[in-house]
Amino acid sequence: MKKFRNHLFAYLLFTSVTGVVTVAQAASKIQVAIIVNGNAITNYDIERRIAFLRLQKRSGDLIKFAREELIDEMLRCIETKKHNISVSDDEINRAFSNFAERNNMTDSQLSQVLNQANVTPEHFKSYIQTQMSWGQLVSARFRAEGMLTEEEAIQRMLKNGGVKPITNEYHLQQVVFVIPKNRRSAIFERRRQEANVFRKKVNGCSNLYQRTKGIIDVTIKDLGRVLEPQIPNEWVKDIKVTPANRATPIRNTERGIESLVVCSIRKASDDRVAQLIFSIQNSHSNMGEASQIEKKYMKELRDKARIQSL
Repeated sequence: MKKFRNHLFAYLLFTSVTGVVTVAQAASKIQVAIIVNGNAITNYDIERRIAFLRLQKRSGDLIKFAREELIDEMLRCIETKKHNISVSDDEINRAFSNFAERNNMTDSQLSQVLNQANVTPEHFKSYIQTQMSWGQLVSARFRAEGMLTEEEAIQRMLKNGGVKPITNEYHLQQVVFVIPKNRRSAIFERRRQEANVFRKKVNGCSNLYQRTKGIIDVTIKDLGRVLEPQIPNEWVKDIKVTPANRATPIRNTERGIESLVVCSIRKASDDRVAQLIFSIQNSHSNMGEASQIEKKYMKELRDKARIQSL
């Protein structure tokens, strides 16, 4: 990604004086090129990835590199869906905007560069989505494999003079104003307004179900008690600044408009907390190990995969 950033400006100058094949022309003969566990990768996908590799100034057999990258990404996408890990459109768009900003461009200027390069914003956003969701899954696996045993946590506490770490424990309930995908553009703003009005009126968890009576397509799920280090990254800041009996700011997700209600907050300090905190501290000091876990994970997925080139 760093190399990609370094070459964006040079490419923009280059394409201003040379011709490129349009995306519309390339898309006119779309055919399935690879099937991965029943999921298709088309020649159009491969062409977009080759263009992406060129934009990064990659050299060598770009067709081979593009095919291999897309196979890996398809396997990652299948695996993240299997584990119900998703990245919202909002998060993808923010990452896209942040990337543009780091390169001193607006979103529309970055989109122009990607289109001129025959990459397309859609292909780049799909790449971002896979990278983000896969990163979450690998992190979860790393934490699971790197989890200290109860005995190891006790030994660590003894080294610290018997002092147990302390963290916040939140009782959370999830409120989702559901938006069907086929109606998202038509009702999005109305549902967002409804969710915002509802969020501002929240004053505890005991009457949440009563408050949703008469409101169509609202789901409430009790998430139970969650330790602060276990909160998903995208929710951490909002939850930490939300007082008990109030709801976090709303977020746009794949399901609709979501908010988390903080039912209660308490300090937690027990063996379970110690085990979690010490395991996280270990993970921060062993990032090289995370890379090895990812390679092992990908090998497992590759070994089990059904890959057919057409």
